[in-house]
Amino acid sequence: MTQQRSEETRNQIVSAAVDVFCRCGYDAASVAEICSLAGVSKGAFYHHFPSKKTLFLAIIQGWLREVDERLNALRDSDVPVSQALLQMTRAIETVFSDASGQLPMFLEFMVQASRDKTVWEATIAPYQAYQSRFAAMLEQGKTEGSIQETEDAQASAWVLIAFAVGVLLQGVVLPDTADWKTIAGRGMGMLVESMQRSKE
Repeated sequence: MTQQRSEETRNQIVSAAVDVFCRCGYDAASVAEICSLAGVSKGAFYHHFPSKKTLFLAIIQGWLREVDERLNALRDSDVPVSQALLQMTRAIETVFSDASGQLPMFLEFMVQASRDKTVWEATIAPYQAYQSRFAAMLEQGKTEGSIQETEDAQASAWVLIAFAVGVLLQGVVLPDTADWKTIAGRGMGMLVESMQRSKE
């Protein structure tokens, strides 16, 4: 019971922090405001998070875990790589659905990454991991014949990531100008389809 209460308190702090970071930005956000919104004491805050930066990084890591879980759930080893990648494009659509109202946090991650080496390392590492994952999948696709043999797997993997990040950024700065969830899914699908080996 105590462990469950502790987990609930931690989740309340994280939820409140996302709200405060989105409204105020990282620099202006205060531990006091986060605690007030979460309905917890500063002692409870520091029991779970030694600092505001630790909490900020925990939010990044939590989001990345969710993305990983979605990608893993959508990865079907029984279908060709080209089809698996098309299935995985649904992950970016769910990011938009689940992050409704929270996309400004993405921009905060980028801003803080440019100022703080620890945040930069936490932000850039996943990009490198996803690039390696997609490049390996594309190489596998070339071997099995579902991806064009001439496709540069390394460069193409970076293009997929660049598109995903670009759409997320546009969703932050131009939220009401388009249906970014649909654009994300369709755009990723178009990129993957351009890499597919044509059926003869």
